Amino acid sequence: MLLTELLGIRFPLIQAPMAGVQDGTLAIAVANAGGLGSLPGAMLDETGLRAELIKISAATASSYNVNFFCHQSLPANTQQDVQWRQALAPYYQELGLAADAITGSASRTPFGAAQAEILAEFAPPVVSFHFGLPAERLMDRVKAQGSRILASATTVAEARWLEARGVDAIIAQGLEAGGHRGHFLSEDLSLQQGTFSLLPQIVEAVSLPVIAAGGIADAKGIRAAMTLGASGVQLGTAFLCCHEATTSALHRSALRSDAGSHTALTRLFSGRPARGIVNRLMKELGPLSELAPHFPYASSALAPLRAASELLGFDDFSPLWAGQNRTGCHEMAAADLVYQLSSAFRD
Repeated sequence: MLLTELLGIRFPLIQAPMAGVQDGTLAIAVANAGGLGSLPGAMLDETGLRAELIKISAATASSYNVNFFCHQSLPANTQQDVQWRQALAPYYQELGLAADAITGSASRTPFGAAQAEILAEFAPPVVSFHFGLPAERLMDRVKAQGSRILASATTVAEARWLEARGVDAIIAQGLEAGGHRGHFLSEDLSLQQGTFSLLPQIVEAVSLPVIAAGGIADAKGIRAAMTLGASGVQLGTAFLCCHEATTSALHRSALRSDAGSHTALTRLFSGRPARGIVNRLMKELGPLSELAPHFPYASSALAPLRAASELLGFDDFSPLWAGQNRTGCHEMAAADLVYQLSSAFRD
């Protein structure tokens, strides 16, 4: 079955779910333009998730995707937290922040029964998962409501694991991709490959449709992925500067600057490797520093620093998620971007 038929879309083009820089507005625009718009659910509480799904359901009759994280939720580690606060103390002092300004808790919640209950109300056409899959009983609930299931793989082994557990299509996430690595069988980053190396290997290894993600920014990149066997593509960075995205002015400026081409994998902002534009914190502490607590607790202590720095017009402590190829990121309507990209399928 073609990916367009499987997912109920006009073009085999998926807008990557990007927590923190979008809401349902971007997903609606992409869906109405013929692609698969995606809503990131990892940072939404139950009230927020339901509100976004109500908004999307009212604004489009087209297919859309809701994405969730499936990490194992570990308790906070006091020793790690103290170590992290000590590492950040000089920055607190520099910005005149009190040491006890740290407030809040981890903001990324794994998919669970509460989210499954809300999804049952709306039965979204597509549900996607990052960091593996939820428990089998939760997977069964999502399947029972008729939703197609997508999941990310960063290695051939992960792709085979996902196929064995009944997903409908696999997203082959290359090392170039922005945001969090979708790895879940191993934390060894050396196992991960670039998109155009990983993609044909996964296509060969599984019998499911494979969606290429990472480093694809235009129609030429899409054609290259399709030539290597992809059934469709997923783009994130290209949508960051769309009018409908909530990407901050500082983030947009960084994407347009010369610095925007310098990205790295970093643990500093969440505790789990994710690709973003290199900024002051990454340079001074080292992007993969072990000082940061495990996922998702690193963000709590950074929140006051980020807020204070952004008020001064600096992105020193902000997660500037972006892939290695930001050339397709322009200030434009999402529908216009989908139309440009879809030339890969229309020509």
